[in-house]
Amino acid sequence: MPHILIDYSDGLAGTVDVPALVAELHPLVVEHVRSVGVGKTFARPSTTYVDGVAAPFLHVEVGLLPGRPRSLRASLSEDVLALLDKHTSAAPGITCSVEVRELDESYRLFPTH
Repeated sequence: MPHILIDYSDGLAGTVDVPALVAELHPLVVEHVRSVGVGKTFARPSTTYVDGVAAPFLHVEVGLLPGRPRSLRASLSEDVLALLDKHTSAAPGITCSVEVRELDESYRLFPTH
């Protein structure tokens, strides 16, 4: 039931195949955390600046229900970074980052399955 958010520089549209990335990323996360239920992946292009200069950037955030060990979240981050490296090799100067976090206890899903 992971929530995966991908924020990326809008200038990467012709360089990074986002649908291909999602096709590998989503199952990697689901398998890694042994998730069941509804999982969602959102990809959001945005204008990205570093110190006022346009810069290529790709950030993945994975939100999980509480209870997964810190070591699992850390190893998932490493696996996601490796996948990002594979998918961004044609994008010179790109900065990639990953955050695997627990969803807040206020999280709700409707309808529940």
